[in-house]
Amino acid sequence: MLIKEQALLSFFEKCADGSVGAYSEVIVPILTEGQDGQTRLAPFSKEKTCILDGFRSVDPTKILYYMPREKVLPVETSNKKRIVAGVKACDVKAMQVLDTALAGEDFVDPVYQAWREDTVLISTDCSSTAPTCHCTILGGTPYAESGFDLNLSKLGDSYIIQTGSEKGEAFLKFLEKNADVQKSNDADVKAVQDNRKKMADQVAAQNKDLERSDNYPNLRKDMDKEWPVASETCVGCGACTNICPTCYCLILNDETKAQQFVKVRGYDSCQWHGYARVAGGDSPRPKMSQRFRNRYLCKFLFMQSNFNQLGCTGCGRCTEACAGNIDFRKVVKRIVDGVEMAVVD
Repeated sequence: MLIKEQALLSFFEKCADGSVGAYSEVIVPILTEGQDGQTRLAPFSKEKTCILDGFRSVDPTKILYYMPREKVLPVETSNKKRIVAGVKACDVKAMQVLDTALAGEDFVDPVYQAWREDTVLISTDCSSTAPTCHCTILGGTPYAESGFDLNLSKLGDSYIIQTGSEKGEAFLKFLEKNADVQKSNDADVKAVQDNRKKMADQVAAQNKDLERSDNYPNLRKDMDKEWPVASETCVGCGACTNICPTCYCLILNDETKAQQFVKVRGYDSCQWHGYARVAGGDSPRPKMSQRFRNRYLCKFLFMQSNFNQLGCTGCGRCTEACAGNIDFRKVVKRIVDGVEMAVVD
């Protein structure tokens, strides 16, 4: 199926103002002025520039499902039906990691699960790349292959629509009733495949010198040699974990008042000095280099062991956010492949 970009944006506008359907909120990537294609997730507005393709937003999609601060007891769900569109492949993969951790067979976070059930997730193929993007190094692609409800592939002034779930099938029928959706043809599909290959080649080319082996168990080695060097400029601010689309460590605060029992969840970070500190005041990782190393082990070994998925999806946000100018890709290559490489840009 195919829809004109303007027709899709008009549909979003109708959903956002309550003209059609039960969707009371539409969240999309909004262009940030003066930031060279950078976008931030925000409610759809016809007064703002919506960029559905491009590259991933500054903020991860995680913040819409697993919020930086949220009351978890008593459980209060809004049942607000919403659309989240313009999500890129790296964030779709990250949501699959969070689904396993927070709504899997062993444990279900009711608040996270409610947001997932009440949201239609619409992914979009990347049409450009940020300097830190590196999904191809991890075997990924700049287009989602699964995990979405609908996927959009830009083709001229239109989008090719692909469904990826039963929820997506139902939403497409709703879209067809309220917007002009047309049939696509084989030539359209071929053009999308060509665009995808072009983008994958572009991401691979910008990471050519940073390709590495997948011998991630090597990350366990050289605790006293390589890791202090790699973490030399790290200040332990936690920006990398807060902006990572798969980090979900939390701290649970008791905000009980009078007869109301209240628990509030907030982001925690394994990079902070107080992380995992016990009642006696001791810490399992008192050195910055130990905490720094732990994040890499978590992404490439712990999550792989626990969820059968890597915890890094190649979005590159941690490199952009790092106060110490540490390039995540260079650290992995240095440790895994034993390459003498400066990790600070």
